[in-house]
Amino acid sequence: MICIGCGFDAHAFAAGRRLVLGGVEIPHSAGLAGHSDADVLSHAVCDALFGAAALGDIGGHFPDSDGAYKDVSSLRLLSWTAEKVAAAGGRIVNIDASIVLQRPKLSPHIAAMRGNISGALGIPMERTGVKATTSDGLGFAGREEGAAVFAVALVERE
Repeated sequence: MICIGCGFDAHAFAAGRRLVLGGVEIPHSAGLAGHSDADVLSHAVCDALFGAAALGDIGGHFPDSDGAYKDVSSLRLLSWTAEKVAAAGGRIVNIDASIVLQRPKLSPHIAAMRGNISGALGIPMERTGVKATTSDGLGFAGREEGAAVFAVALVERE
């Protein structure tokens, strides 16, 4: 059986934080606020995978009320998500994600993000899509208040 999941996440910018997307630290004047490293890309992919496997959402598996996840690398969360999907009888076929962020420009970092995500999930880079777009100055992302990510995942289940 082929199952599709969708994921979404958004985080506000916060001073004094690193900007981490897909496990890549990107130079910027602020990072994203969150309990973990606030990697909004990895979080949206986790939710897409949990959705495809009908396993709930990232908050149910890695709650921000649990100190074990404080400042954790979201690539670890992705690896743990892949393990949970596999334990439920799922095989990750592919993921695709779109980052919505006005600045900084992400094109120089996309290949590294794809490599990190594919490595964390144990799937080939050719089945790991990551894209970036601006919102042409519209909404919170356009006002440079934060970032959002939309993700989809295809999981084959037994």
